[in-house]
Amino acid sequence: MASAVLSGVIDALNTSTPPGDVAVPGRFIACVKREVSVQRLKKTYGDKVEVCSHGHVSAVSQADVVILGCKPQLCEDILGAKGMREALQGKILISVLAGKTIAQIQEFVSTPSTLVIRAMPNTPCKIRQGMTVIAFPPTSSPSSSVESLAITPSETTKTSIQWLFEQTGRALILEEKHLDACTALSGSGPAFACVMLEALTDGGVMMGLPYVVAQELAAQTMQGAARMVLAGDHPAQIRNSVSTPGGCTIGGLLVMEDGKIRSTIARSIQEATNIASSLGNKK
Repeated sequence: MASAVLSGVIDALNTSTPPGDVAVPGRFIACVKREVSVQRLKKTYGDKVEVCSHGHVSAVSQADVVILGCKPQLCEDILGAKGMREALQGKILISVLAGKTIAQIQEFVSTPSTLVIRAMPNTPCKIRQGMTVIAFPPTSSPSSSVESLAITPSETTKTSIQWLFEQTGRALILEEKHLDACTALSGSGPAFACVMLEALTDGGVMMGLPYVVAQELAAQTMQGAARMVLAGDHPAQIRNSVSTPGGCTIGGLLVMEDGKIRSTIARSIQEATNIASSLGNKK
């Protein structure tokens, strides 16, 4: 996911001029552990990105903005490494970890000069068609000693962070309380959508279409419908416009309703949200 964000930002800097109120990054450092990852990044980015494989602290100490993209259970080990808290002082730390709250990460960092931000991008960021939800620390009066560590981001910082993720698709700012649901809907959503895509493809194959043709038809159809919604059409409006009396569409829709497809998909989001909310508590 970090590579997707990195690619989007580098492409944007090469093809367009960022707004004047955006703090433009001028240097990129990628931290990896395996040698194969080192070679892959060097092959992909060349001299545009410095690759660090000898520990995170050195890279963090040289950065102004740090994106934390490890597994949630590794967060405490990485942020608790010797010298990491000192290296993060005065920096912006953006976490893309599912389930880990700003308060939890701020507690690991335990320094009031580090601005902790949460972001939830999704897989389509790889092709700059992603959806990212961003949560900044609350500006309300602190109710605990942990929350009192959080600092309030400036408007320039908010604009710059939003621009950063807009280079991989769309970016939306919400309160942190919505992040678990966003993790389920847009983070896990591509997997749910692909199950639907596979089912549509299988139906086409069952009725005689070659697999490759059926898959292309299904994928383009889903993309087209989604773009119509993003352009302002309501999903029900699109559905009704296709459903003629006694036609094939309404017949197929009734079969879908017999299979309780609406409640099944909605319950999938509910379950994924519940699991996302528990990830922050796992060690």
